[in-house]
Amino acid sequence: MQSIAKLSTHVTKPTSHAFCWFVKTYNSWAAAIRSSSSPHETLHIFSQMHRQSVPFDCFSILFTLKSCTQLHNHPTIQHLHSHIVKLGFDSYGYVANSLLHAYVVASFVNACQLFDEMPEKSTVTWNTMISGYSRKGNVERARLVFEEMPLRDVSSWNAMIAAYVNNRKHELGLSLFRDMVMSEEGVRPGQVTAVVVLSGCAHLGSVGLLVGKSVHGFVVKNWWEMNAELGTVLIDMYAKCGFMKGAEQVFELMQEKNVMAWTALICGSAQHGYSKEALSLFEMMQNAGVRPNELTLTGVLSACVNSGLVEEGRKYFNLVEKSGLEVRIQHCGCMVGLYGKAGMLGEAYDFIKNMRLQPDITVWGAFLSACKEHKQFEMAERVVEKVMKMVKPENDGGVYSLIAHLYVLGGKWDDAERVGSFMVNHKVRKVRGYSFV
Repeated sequence: MQSIAKLSTHVTKPTSHAFCWFVKTYNSWAAAIRSSSSPHETLHIFSQMHRQSVPFDCFSILFTLKSCTQLHNHPTIQHLHSHIVKLGFDSYGYVANSLLHAYVVASFVNACQLFDEMPEKSTVTWNTMISGYSRKGNVERARLVFEEMPLRDVSSWNAMIAAYVNNRKHELGLSLFRDMVMSEEGVRPGQVTAVVVLSGCAHLGSVGLLVGKSVHGFVVKNWWEMNAELGTVLIDMYAKCGFMKGAEQVFELMQEKNVMAWTALICGSAQHGYSKEALSLFEMMQNAGVRPNELTLTGVLSACVNSGLVEEGRKYFNLVEKSGLEVRIQHCGCMVGLYGKAGMLGEAYDFIKNMRLQPDITVWGAFLSACKEHKQFEMAERVVEKVMKMVKPENDGGVYSLIAHLYVLGGKWDDAERVGSFMVNHKVRKVRGYSFV
């Protein structure tokens, strides 16, 4: 803030070199906005300029707009919009596109209105709207915008493929990628394209693995650097598709192994039952001086659950806070699953009661699964009614089935029939292969 005070003093203290002083001060205000530490500081500087009658240029407006977009505050963006129109900067393409992006984040209805009113629309303008519709989950409208574009660049294709992938329409994302490769528009996939497509491949099993290998081959053929982002998404894709050998090979080839790369391989190993390998990787990661994050320790705890390593699980759970990380509900779910798998249902119940976080359906589901596995209906009966009040028919079909089985286990046939009838009447479906840990 001291720099702002100095700027204010200089504004009211002109020298004989008036023009040089004006340019220097003018640029200093824009630089102060650009280097501000927060949107609130940006707004403070912006207000100071207004009070001191310092003229705005397009860059000071642009930097203010970009910074304040982080606030997701509709009135603030509207206020800046008014200034932009008043100062005549709405005719500047890059300012208009930045304003459009701000509305996409803060108020999509206003973004649509602004888009319709813009006399000139660049490729960036169209791409921004594709991303906006994607954020709202309306991929059909995003595709219509994509098809209406007079000219598409690689970012347009990336935005539309990402729209499908981010909204779990992975097959459509891969189909569009094939269209991109076969297109006569002369657009070549880039590294961003590869990252987006590989993210989609990770969710499509054997089909995804086949496409993912082709993309990997394209990466190698074009001599792209195996940087941290590209390497991590390849590891994640191979691991989720069950090809751990491929994941390990990519990991070994990476020059820079950041926490996300280590985490992807650890979680993949744990997911496929390679618990010893996952824990060994974690030790290697620590020895390499790489600090874990919350997801890393979720993978480590999952490995402990798979192998029934109770003492190790306790140690790693305590390590979450010792490492300065935040204990998350996934960590708690792993501990309940770990105790439950070991038949330590009393410890699991006490752990849930003493949790700082509010237990969610995943935590209670892990506990009830353990009760079913060890045929302990009396333990399940303590919480089953509480869980029934939490479950939602559209999301928690597996929990309803589990509760019905527990009632059968306890000989409570009327209650089991009641849950079964509810599932039929509300068209509740159990998700195949669902796990609470």
